[in-house]
Formats: sequence, structure tokens, C-alpha cells
Amino acid sequence: MTTSNTSSPFLFHTPSLLKHALNGALIAFALMAFFISGVDEPHPDWPTYWMLRPLLVVSVAGAIGGAFFSIMKPLRQKPDWSGFAAYFVCFLVYVIGLWMGSVVGLDGTLWD
Repeated sequence: MTTSNTSSPFLFHTPSLLKHALNGALIAFALMAFFISGVDEPHPDWPTYWMLRPLLVVSVAGAIGGAFFSIMKPLRQKPDWSGFAAYFVCFLVYVIGLWMGSVVGLDGTLWD
């Protein structure tokens, strides 16, 4: 009787994915917290905890950008121009994700 190993290789390593997602979320959280900390007197019509929505939405967007960075690892490790292009695409996806998360998170408060 022979045994065969039929496990399929994963495209990404889960601890690495979680580490990159957490790093992306922390960077996004810090940027949004710095931006929100400049509001001295919020508008009276805003809810009491108005700052939670942008902090959470932007953090999720940053985590998705960090996960994308981790998933792109095989392309980033190429030594030629495509490796540089993969880094550039990762940066672009992260920045656009933060921008979109900021717009959605700040909608109705600072983005009005």
C-alpha cells in the first residue's frame, strides 16, 4: 500500500499574510488618527463617537492593502524590472485603498 501526499501548495503563507495585513492596518490607523486629531471642535450634528467610523474603515482598507502586498510576494521577488513593477503596484493599491477608505470613512463628517 502506498500513500500519496496530495496537499496543494498555498500561494501565500498565512502568518506572513496576517503580519502584512496588521502592519497595513496599523499604518492606516496611525495616519487617520493623526488626521482626526486636528479636529478641535466637531460639528454639533455629528454623533458622539463620529471618529470611530473613519478609524475602522481606513484600518480595514489598510489591512486589505497589506494583504495584497503579501499575496504579491512571488512577483515582488523577481530580480528584473517586474519585481520593481510589483512593488510599485503594491504601493499604488495601498495608497488608492487608503484614499477610498478615507472617503468612505469620513463621508458625512469631515468630507461633507
